[in-house]
Amino acid sequence: AYHESALTTQLASGAEGNFPLFDWRDIAPTYGEAVALVFAKLSEQRKGRFYNHRDGQLGSSQLRESTRKVSMIQKLREEQKGSKLLVVQAQFGIRHRGRSVRRARAVMGGSEFGLGAFEIGIMLLTNPNRLQHFDDLWIDAAGDEFAPDADGVFYSAPCFVFYDESLEFNACDIGGPRDSCGSASAFVPPVVVPSE
Repeated sequence: AYHESALTTQLASGAEGNFPLFDWRDIAPTYGEAVALVFAKLSEQRKGRFYNHRDGQLGSSQLRESTRKVSMIQKLREEQKGSKLLVVQAQFGIRHRGRSVRRARAVMGGSEFGLGAFEIGIMLLTNPNRLQHFDDLWIDAAGDEFAPDADGVFYSAPCFVFYDESLEFNACDIGGPRDSCGSASAFVPPVVVPSE
C-alpha cells in the first residue's frame, strides 16, 4: 500500500519522476544486509551480469547511511505514514553530472538529499533499462558513506558503473569529479496545507 496523494504532488524541479522505495528495515536487520539482498536481486534480474567489487565490505564499519539521508527519509515516512511503499520524487544523477560527490552534497537544496546504495539498487530494479551500456551515466550514491579500510574514515561513496557488459558496484573518492557520473538524489516535497 502507498499514499496515492504522493503521485499527484507536483514534481520538484530536477526530479525525473516518482519512484517506489521500501524501508530497508522491513527486509533485513542491518543496512548492509538489506543492500546485499538488493544486489542479489539485481544479479538475478541481470542474469548474473552484476559484480560487487565490495563483496564482504557492506558491514557498518565500512558502509553507512549519511545523517542527512536518514533524516530526510524519516520525513518522507512521517508524511506517508502507514505505507509499506514510499513514493519518492527522484533523479538518477543527470542533475549532478560531472560534479564530485562532495560538491553534489554541498549544492543539494533544502528539500533535496543524496540517495544510497539501497535506494539506487531499488530504482535500478524497477527501471531495468538504466545502466545497460558503458556510455550510460554512472551513478554516485551521495546518500551513503564508505570507509575502504574499515578504520572509521569514511572518505568514499558507493557508486554504480557499467564495465564489460556488467553492472558493477564499487566505491569512489568523494572529491573527484567525473563527467561520466552523477549523484542520484530525491526530494521531500513541501507539505501543502489545504486552505479553508
